[in-house]
Amino acid sequence: MGALKERKLLNALRDYVAAGDRPFLGICLGLQLLFEGSEENGGVEGLGLIPGRMERFDERKGLPIPHIGWNDLKMTSKEDVPPLLSRLGDRRVYFVHSFRATPSPANAEWVAATSEYAGEFIAALSKGKVTATQFHPEKSGAAGLDVLRGFLEGADSSSPAVVSSSSAKRGLAKRVIACLDVRANDAGDLVVTKGDQYDVRESSSSSSSSSSNGTQTPASGSGSSGDVRNLGKPVDLAARYYTEGADEVTFLNITGFRETPLADLPMLAVLRAASERVFVPLTVGGGIREATDPDGTRHSALEVAAEYFRSGADKVSIGSDAVEAALRFYANDKKGDGTSAIERISWSYGAQAVVVSVDPRRVWVASPSSTERPTVKVSNGQRGPNGEEYCWWQCTVKGGREGRDLDAVELAVAAEALGAGEILLNCIDRDGTGDGFDLDLVRAVSSAVGIPVIASSGAGKPGHFKEVFEATRCSAALAAGIFHRHEVEISEVKGAMSDAGIPTRVG
Repeated sequence: MGALKERKLLNALRDYVAAGDRPFLGICLGLQLLFEGSEENGGVEGLGLIPGRMERFDERKGLPIPHIGWNDLKMTSKEDVPPLLSRLGDRRVYFVHSFRATPSPANAEWVAATSEYAGEFIAALSKGKVTATQFHPEKSGAAGLDVLRGFLEGADSSSPAVVSSSSAKRGLAKRVIACLDVRANDAGDLVVTKGDQYDVRESSSSSSSSSSNGTQTPASGSGSSGDVRNLGKPVDLAARYYTEGADEVTFLNITGFRETPLADLPMLAVLRAASERVFVPLTVGGGIREATDPDGTRHSALEVAAEYFRSGADKVSIGSDAVEAALRFYANDKKGDGTSAIERISWSYGAQAVVVSVDPRRVWVASPSSTERPTVKVSNGQRGPNGEEYCWWQCTVKGGREGRDLDAVELAVAAEALGAGEILLNCIDRDGTGDGFDLDLVRAVSSAVGIPVIASSGAGKPGHFKEVFEATRCSAALAAGIFHRHEVEISEVKGAMSDAGIPTRVG
């Protein structure tokens, strides 16, 4: 609203929409702006064209906020619902928001569709030639492209509704995310790499390798040339995952030139090209922090993130800097200072745009009294090297090279307080093992925060996804190598989830 006012567009936009006889499509904020206002940021006035105000989802319902993911639509009985909405059928669409409008008798003439999350909320509006969606058509795959195509081409009533044959459980779907570790190989080409337990090079035992998060570790594998294990070109592989049904795609930029991110033209080019072929959310991580180019030009973390957003990213993932921000948070009596990348990006782009990536390793302890860190009694009969039954998870920085006196649960709690909208929870101990997600870790973190948690590291078969969704409160699960190498297909994962009655986007 501030930007519209500054550009003197408020009255023009208000008059255009109020006329109702010219085509208008509002997306997400484009729907919210039409209402009288929002309680966000202490209260913001809207265009005042539709009765009602935007309110935050009710946290007392116990669901993660923001509402992120693929949810259902319930079409209303309005006679003038535009074909571009009615032809969605029962396919899920992608939402990402913390504030919503609720249906009421005062706005009933506008409401075209609702959805359920911590109660009923307005998912789409229509009146005359005005249409607005709380969901993101441009990130809703084929279903969303139908909406955009219908708006641009003028879909008529003869357009057939597309009805999914899926019998999957309805409601907000648990997300399956494909991750690509991207770096430059020795020839300077961008490639997707993945090894075991943070190793990405196939080299002789006398050399060293870079981890998937930048760690320098003794190399393993049978190769002798030291070439990066190339598992595909990033854009082609991302497009493949989109076609195969991935709910989101994550790029982790692990190459050396992330040290100068605004000169990182290859990664920005990857995002721009992927955005033309991939119509699900894109996350990018690696180098989202303050940086100085070789010529001395300084860039704030916000500037770096803005460049990624402009190039097609929907979210940015922050790693080591989040650990340092959390340490300052606790040293400052659990208060932010407004300077961290989490705070600045969240304020400018919204919490849903900020993912905090946690890289913890398990620390075994004899008893809870032997450490000041919060501990967990490990399940499934697992024991430490000396028979320990308890552990905590130490946060690491610099790709696992250095540990900090901070637990993964503590980091997640601080990240939420500072404005992060999602936690990407890795596990150094499980990465590349194929033994399954660390359920104790995922359970501990997802139970401690009110924002969505993505489980990562350790998936080796479809049952591992089913297991983590049934045993924890996580909202999504991520894998890399098993998808790259076709060891497990995304369709197999979703089939196992759907068969188990887990809400799943399968169409």
